[in-house]
Amino acid sequence: MDMACMTQLPLSTFPGIRVVALTVADDVELQHFFERAPVYFIAVNGEPATPTEARDELLGPLPAGWTCSRMYWFGYRDAEDRLVAVVNIAADLLAQGVWHIGLLLVDSRRHGSGLAQHLHADLERWAIENGAQWLRLTVVVGNTCAERFWPKLGYVPVRTRDGVAMGRQVNRVSIQIKALAGGRVEDYLALVERDRPGTP
Repeated sequence: MDMACMTQLPLSTFPGIRVVALTVADDVELQHFFERAPVYFIAVNGEPATPTEARDELLGPLPAGWTCSRMYWFGYRDAEDRLVAVVNIAADLLAQGVWHIGLLLVDSRRHGSGLAQHLHADLERWAIENGAQWLRLTVVVGNTCAERFWPKLGYVPVRTRDGVAMGRQVNRVSIQIKALAGGRVEDYLALVERDRPGTP
Protein backbone atom coordinates (compact mmCIF):
# COMPACT_ATOMS: atom_id res chain seq x y z
CA MET A 1 0.00 0.00 0.00
CA ASP A 2 1.30 3.44 -0.91
CA MET A 3 0.77 5.33 2.32
CA ALA A 4 1.72 8.64 0.71
CA CYS A 5 -1.28 8.39 -1.62
CA MET A 6 -3.72 7.25 1.03
CA THR A 7 -6.76 9.37 1.72
CA GLN A 8 -7.85 10.16 5.25
CA LEU A 9 -8.74 7.13 7.36
CA PRO A 10 -12.39 6.36 8.04
CA LEU A 11 -13.64 7.81 11.30
CA SER A 12 -14.94 5.56 14.06
CA THR A 13 -18.23 6.50 15.68
CA PHE A 14 -18.07 3.49 18.01
CA PRO A 15 -17.01 4.54 21.54
CA GLY A 16 -13.42 3.68 22.44
CA ILE A 17 -12.47 2.46 18.95
CA ARG A 18 -9.96 4.15 16.66
CA VAL A 19 -8.94 3.28 13.10
CA VAL A 20 -5.36 2.71 11.93
CA ALA A 21 -3.79 1.71 8.63
CA LEU A 22 -2.35 -1.81 8.59
CA THR A 23 0.81 -2.63 6.63
CA VAL A 24 2.99 -5.69 6.22
CA ALA A 25 4.79 -4.57 9.40
CA ASP A 26 1.61 -5.55 11.28
CA ASP A 27 1.56 -9.10 9.94
CA VAL A 28 2.40 -10.79 13.26
CA GLU A 29 -0.40 -9.02 15.12
CA LEU A 30 -2.82 -9.64 12.25
CA GLN A 31 -1.83 -13.30 12.22
CA HIS A 32 -2.73 -13.61 15.92
CA PHE A 33 -6.05 -11.89 15.19
CA PHE A 34 -6.80 -14.36 12.39
CA GLU A 35 -5.88 -17.31 14.60
CA ARG A 36 -8.55 -16.17 17.08
CA ALA A 37 -11.20 -16.50 14.35
CA PRO A 38 -11.21 -20.21 13.42
CA VAL A 39 -14.99 -20.28 12.83
CA TYR A 40 -14.70 -17.72 10.04
CA PHE A 41 -11.74 -19.34 8.31
CA ILE A 42 -13.23 -22.84 8.52
CA ALA A 43 -16.47 -21.49 7.01
CA VAL A 44 -14.77 -19.84 4.03
CA ASN A 45 -11.53 -21.80 3.57
CA GLY A 46 -12.33 -25.18 5.11
CA GLU A 47 -9.46 -24.82 7.58
CA PRO A 48 -8.22 -22.45 10.31
CA ALA A 49 -5.89 -19.60 9.36
CA THR A 50 -2.66 -20.93 7.87
CA PRO A 51 0.67 -19.97 9.50
CA THR A 52 1.25 -17.32 6.81
CA GLU A 53 -2.38 -16.19 6.41
CA ALA A 54 -1.85 -12.56 7.44
CA ARG A 55 1.25 -11.97 5.33
CA ASP A 56 -0.36 -13.68 2.33
CA GLU A 57 -3.44 -11.49 2.69
CA LEU A 58 -1.50 -8.24 3.10
CA LEU A 59 0.75 -8.94 0.12
CA GLY A 60 -1.63 -10.96 -2.05
CA PRO A 61 -2.18 -9.72 -5.60
CA LEU A 62 -5.54 -9.25 -7.27
CA PRO A 63 -6.78 -12.05 -9.54
CA ALA A 64 -5.23 -11.98 -13.02
CA GLY A 65 -6.81 -9.29 -15.18
CA TRP A 66 -8.40 -7.41 -12.27
CA THR A 67 -7.49 -3.82 -11.43
CA CYS A 68 -8.16 -1.35 -8.65
CA SER A 69 -6.99 2.17 -7.92
CA ARG A 70 -6.00 1.46 -4.29
CA MET A 71 -6.07 -1.33 -1.77
CA TYR A 72 -6.68 -0.47 1.88
CA TRP A 73 -6.21 -2.47 5.07
CA PHE A 74 -7.66 -0.94 8.23
CA GLY A 75 -7.32 -2.06 11.83
CA TYR A 76 -9.72 -1.09 14.60
CA ARG A 77 -8.13 -0.73 18.03
CA ASP A 78 -9.77 -0.49 21.43
CA ALA A 79 -8.72 1.71 24.36
CA GLU A 80 -6.05 -0.87 25.31
CA ASP A 81 -4.67 -0.74 21.74
CA ARG A 82 -5.85 -4.28 20.99
CA LEU A 83 -6.92 -5.14 17.46
CA VAL A 84 -10.66 -5.86 17.60
CA ALA A 85 -11.61 -5.69 13.91
CA VAL A 86 -10.00 -5.54 10.47
CA VAL A 87 -11.22 -4.42 7.05
CA ASN A 88 -9.81 -4.87 3.57
CA ILE A 89 -11.36 -2.76 0.81
CA ALA A 90 -10.34 -2.20 -2.81
CA ALA A 91 -11.24 1.10 -4.47
CA ASP A 92 -12.46 1.13 -8.07
CA LEU A 93 -12.29 -2.64 -8.41
CA LEU A 94 -13.27 -3.79 -11.91
CA ALA A 95 -14.85 -0.38 -12.62
CA GLN A 96 -14.64 3.23 -11.46
CA GLY A 97 -16.83 3.80 -8.40
CA VAL A 98 -17.10 0.11 -7.43
CA TRP A 99 -15.48 -0.51 -4.04
CA HIS A 100 -15.09 -4.11 -2.98
CA ILE A 101 -15.05 -5.21 0.66
CA GLY A 102 -12.73 -8.21 0.67
CA LEU A 103 -12.86 -8.72 4.43
CA LEU A 104 -14.73 -7.29 7.39
CA LEU A 105 -13.89 -9.35 10.45
CA VAL A 106 -14.71 -8.51 14.06
CA ASP A 107 -13.20 -10.28 17.08
CA SER A 108 -15.67 -12.88 18.35
CA ARG A 109 -15.58 -11.26 21.80
CA ARG A 110 -17.19 -8.19 20.19
CA HIS A 111 -19.97 -10.08 18.42
CA GLY A 112 -23.37 -8.71 19.39
CA SER A 113 -21.93 -5.35 20.45
CA GLY A 114 -22.99 -3.48 17.34
CA LEU A 115 -19.37 -2.84 16.37
CA ALA A 116 -19.68 -4.49 12.95
CA GLN A 117 -22.71 -2.36 12.02
CA HIS A 118 -21.06 0.86 13.23
CA LEU A 119 -17.84 -0.02 11.46
CA HIS A 120 -19.68 -0.63 8.19
CA ALA A 121 -21.68 2.59 8.43
CA ASP A 122 -18.48 4.58 9.01
CA LEU A 123 -16.75 2.75 6.16
CA GLU A 124 -19.66 3.44 3.83
CA ARG A 125 -19.59 7.18 4.57
CA TRP A 126 -15.85 7.28 4.01
CA ALA A 127 -16.12 5.38 0.73
CA ILE A 128 -18.81 7.77 -0.56
CA GLU A 129 -16.64 10.76 0.36
CA ASN A 130 -13.86 9.21 -1.72
CA GLY A 131 -15.91 8.50 -4.82
CA ALA A 132 -17.61 5.16 -4.23
CA GLN A 133 -20.96 4.66 -5.94
CA TRP A 134 -21.29 0.95 -5.23
CA LEU A 135 -20.11 -1.42 -2.53
CA ARG A 136 -19.49 -4.99 -3.63
CA LEU A 137 -18.64 -8.15 -1.72
CA THR A 138 -18.66 -11.93 -1.97
CA VAL A 139 -20.54 -14.14 0.50
CA VAL A 140 -19.73 -17.84 0.76
CA VAL A 141 -22.99 -19.77 0.49
CA GLY A 142 -23.32 -21.72 3.74
CA ASN A 143 -21.58 -19.08 5.87
CA THR A 144 -24.82 -18.43 7.72
CA CYS A 145 -23.53 -15.51 9.79
CA ALA A 146 -22.55 -13.59 6.66
CA GLU A 147 -25.72 -14.62 4.84
CA ARG A 148 -27.78 -13.05 7.64
CA PHE A 149 -25.57 -10.01 8.22
CA TRP A 150 -25.12 -8.39 4.80
CA PRO A 151 -28.76 -8.21 3.62
CA LYS A 152 -29.61 -6.32 6.82
CA LEU A 153 -27.18 -3.63 5.67
CA GLY A 154 -28.86 -3.26 2.28
CA TYR A 155 -26.85 -5.63 0.09
CA VAL A 156 -28.63 -7.48 -2.71
CA PRO A 157 -27.35 -10.51 -4.66
CA VAL A 158 -26.65 -10.05 -8.36
CA ARG A 159 -25.27 -13.48 -9.25
CA THR A 160 -23.99 -16.77 -7.87
CA ARG A 161 -20.74 -18.42 -8.91
CA ASP A 162 -19.83 -22.06 -8.43
CA GLY A 163 -16.40 -23.63 -8.23
CA VAL A 164 -14.56 -20.83 -6.42
CA ALA A 165 -11.45 -22.29 -4.76
CA MET A 166 -10.74 -20.79 -1.33
CA GLY A 167 -8.19 -22.47 0.90
CA ARG A 168 -8.93 -26.18 1.11
CA GLN A 169 -12.45 -26.01 -0.22
CA VAL A 170 -14.34 -25.08 -3.37
CA ASN A 171 -17.19 -22.72 -2.63
CA ARG A 172 -20.41 -21.49 -4.12
CA VAL A 173 -20.44 -17.72 -3.65
CA SER A 174 -23.02 -14.97 -3.87
CA ILE A 175 -21.87 -11.66 -5.38
CA GLN A 176 -23.73 -8.87 -3.57
CA ILE A 177 -23.84 -5.12 -4.08
CA LYS A 178 -25.17 -2.00 -2.40
CA ALA A 179 -25.99 1.20 -4.31
CA LEU A 180 -24.60 4.34 -2.68
CA ALA A 181 -25.83 6.92 -5.20
CA GLY A 182 -29.31 5.75 -6.14
CA GLY A 183 -28.20 3.43 -8.94
CA ARG A 184 -30.18 0.40 -10.10
CA VAL A 185 -28.86 -3.15 -10.37
CA GLU A 186 -28.92 -2.81 -14.18
CA ASP A 187 -26.70 0.27 -13.91
CA TYR A 188 -24.19 -1.76 -11.91
CA LEU A 189 -24.28 -4.70 -14.33
CA ALA A 190 -23.58 -2.32 -17.19
CA LEU A 191 -20.39 -1.35 -15.36
CA VAL A 192 -19.32 -4.83 -14.25
CA GLU A 193 -20.31 -7.24 -17.00
CA ARG A 194 -18.69 -10.22 -15.27
CA ASP A 195 -21.28 -10.00 -12.48
CA ARG A 196 -24.18 -10.34 -14.92
CA PRO A 197 -25.79 -13.78 -14.49
CA GLY A 198 -24.77 -16.14 -17.25
CA THR A 199 -21.49 -14.48 -18.15
CA PRO A 200 -18.24 -16.49 -17.84
